[in-house]
Amino acid sequence: MPDSHAAVPVVAIDGPAASGKGTIARQVAAALGYHYLDSGSLYRLVAHQALATGTDPGDGEALAALARAMVVRFDGDAIRLDGADVTEALRAEAVSAAASRVAVHPAVRSALLERQRGFRRLPGLVADGRDMGTVVFPDAAPKVFVTASAEERARRRRRQLAETGIDVNIQSLLRDIRERDERDASRSAAPLRPAVDAVILDTTNMAVEAAVAAVLALIAPARR
Repeated sequence: MPDSHAAVPVVAIDGPAASGKGTIARQVAAALGYHYLDSGSLYRLVAHQALATGTDPGDGEALAALARAMVVRFDGDAIRLDGADVTEALRAEAVSAAASRVAVHPAVRSALLERQRGFRRLPGLVADGRDMGTVVFPDAAPKVFVTASAEERARRRRRQLAETGIDVNIQSLLRDIRERDERDASRSAAPLRPAVDAVILDTTNMAVEAAVAAVLALIAPARR
């Protein structure tokens, strides 16, 4: 990472699916006036491209080529791929499930690494994902690992889907979340785990506002 980046503060917020890390990270970024990186969207973009092109999800090199070729632009809450707004398409369950399979490939993670680090710009960055504190921004401070029980995460995911008119069986969601947790934690490249110096934040019974306040309290006053 270029030395000039060292002066740009980064808050790393990692955690499993539906833990609330994205909502927390966005609100922390807004409170600090920092840039925001949703690293998961990059993997969903690769998954979207793989599904659209019929690329084998087991072919890491082919997927990495898709990752390198993507022309991506984050425009507020909108995500544009090769000029087209794909924000809604990336929320599809098929894309979310494929993203977890895509992310196991070291070649894909390597292809996206510098793209993610490129988000590090003044006045600062809040990055959420699964390996922000362990791999992408190892010098981030603070590092927070957001978690919640699998049952609570399944309930949250069901509410999210219900808001879009999709009714999904809670037991099916719970099974999918547990399988994804296992896949993310056992992959050879950047497995899901807290950084050794991360603060664990269990949001099972915590309101979003309280979780945001807890993260902000970890940030040195001089940086706020």
